[in-house]
Amino acid sequence: MSSASSAPPRPDTTAPSRYRWVVLLLCWAGFTMTSVDRSTWGPASPAVSESWGVPLSALGIFATCYFIGYAVSNAIGGFLTDWVGSRLVLGVSLLASGSLMVAFGSTASVPVGLAVQAAIGLFAGVEFSAGMKLITTWMPAQEIGRASGIFMTATSLGTVVANAVVPTLSSSAGWGASYHFFGSVTVVLAVLCAVFLRNGPVTAEPDVPAEQSVRRRALPDIRPLARNRDLLLLGAAGFGGLWGTYGFVTWSNTLMIKGSGIDPVDAGIVVVIFSSVAVVVKPLMGWITDRLGYGMRLPTMAILLLFSATLLVFGSLHSYALFLLVAPLLGIGAYAYSTLTAAMIPVLSGTRLAGSAAGACNAVWQLGSVTVPAVIGPVFSATGSFRAAFAVLAVGPFLGAAVLLGVRDDRPGHTARTSELSAQTERTSPGPSERSLYLPDTAHNSLNQALR
Repeated sequence: MSSASSAPPRPDTTAPSRYRWVVLLLCWAGFTMTSVDRSTWGPASPAVSESWGVPLSALGIFATCYFIGYAVSNAIGGFLTDWVGSRLVLGVSLLASGSLMVAFGSTASVPVGLAVQAAIGLFAGVEFSAGMKLITTWMPAQEIGRASGIFMTATSLGTVVANAVVPTLSSSAGWGASYHFFGSVTVVLAVLCAVFLRNGPVTAEPDVPAEQSVRRRALPDIRPLARNRDLLLLGAAGFGGLWGTYGFVTWSNTLMIKGSGIDPVDAGIVVVIFSSVAVVVKPLMGWITDRLGYGMRLPTMAILLLFSATLLVFGSLHSYALFLLVAPLLGIGAYAYSTLTAAMIPVLSGTRLAGSAAGACNAVWQLGSVTVPAVIGPVFSATGSFRAAFAVLAVGPFLGAAVLLGVRDDRPGHTARTSELSAQTERTSPGPSERSLYLPDTAHNSLNQALR
C-alpha cells in the first residue's frame, strides 16, 4: 500500500470535515465509559463490603487510590498526547483501563484491589486531555464551545449510567458482573478508536519534510505552559468551580438531612434534579457562546458568580419545596462553567500544546474536588450550621470568577491580540530544527506504524 493511501485523512482547509463528528463521537464515548468505570465503585461498594468483609468506613480508600492514579495521569497524560498523538494515547488507555476493570471484577484480595483501582485511575485520567486535543484539532473555532459541551456531558452521564445499572446487575449476578460488563464495553471501544480515529493536522510538523515527519516525532517542550499566566489563572478558576460543584455533590444529602431535617428520599430527589440539568446545560451553553461570539471568559465569570449566589441562597432554605425550586438553577451554575473552561484551554495555550495544557489544568481542577470534602465536614461539625457550610462552598466559585479578571480577553474584538500572544508563546519553545529530542529510528518506525 502506498504512503499516500495509508496516510491519515486531513481536514479540508476550506470547509470543516464531516469526519470531525466521528472524532467527537468516539472521544465522547471514551470519556463517558471511563466516567462510568469511575462511578461504578459508589453503587458497587456496599456489595464489595459484604463480599470481602471490609467495613463501609474503610471503603473510601479504594476511591482515594483511584483518584491518586487519576491525578497523576492528568498531569502527564497531556504531555504524552502532544508527543505521540491522541489516537495512540486514547486507544491504549481505554484498552488498559477496560482490561483492569475486568480484572478487578474477579479480584478477591484487598491489597490487589487497591493496586488495581490505582492503575485504573492512572490509565483513565488521560481521556480528558486526549479528547480535548482531538476536538481542538478537528473542530473549527466557531464549533469548539458546542463540541466541548457535548464532550463534557460524559462525566454526568457516567454517574447516571452507573447508578442505573450497577445496583440491579449486582443484585442479580454479583458486584463483579458490573466490572466485567463495563470493562468489556471499554475494551470494545478501544478497538473502535484504534480503527476509526485519526490524529488532527497539528500532529504533522509544518516546517519539516513529510518523509522526515513520518520517521520522527519531537518531544514537546512544555516549559512555555509554566510561563503562561492565563493558564495558571484558568487552573485556579477551575479549582474554585469544582470546589463548589463536588462539595455540593458530596455533602448536599447529609447537609439537607442533618441541617434541615429533610427526608433522605426527598434529599435524593433534589440532587437528582440538580445533576440532571448538566446533560442539557453543558452542550447548550457551548452552543450559545459559539452563537453569541462574546468569547468564553465573560460568560464563565457570570456563571461562577451565579453559582456562588445560588449556593448562598440554597444554604438559607429549609423547605423541601424551595429546595426543589432552586435545584435546577443551582445545577446550571454548578455545571455550565466546565464547558467554557475546557474550551478556553486551546485558546490560551495554542493547539500544539493543547493536550499538555488540558492535562495540567484538569489536574489542578481535580484538587478542588479532592480538598473540599475534607473541609466542609469539620465546618459543619464545628458550627452545626447549614448556612455556614454552604457559605464556605460559595467561596470557591466566587474566587474563581475573580481570578478570571486577570485572564486576557478572548472576545472577537480582541482575537488579533490573542493570536499574537499565542504566537509569541509558541515561539518561545524550540522547534524541531533547534533543540528537540527524538526517538531512535527503530522506535520511530514502530510508532509510525502504530499511528497510521
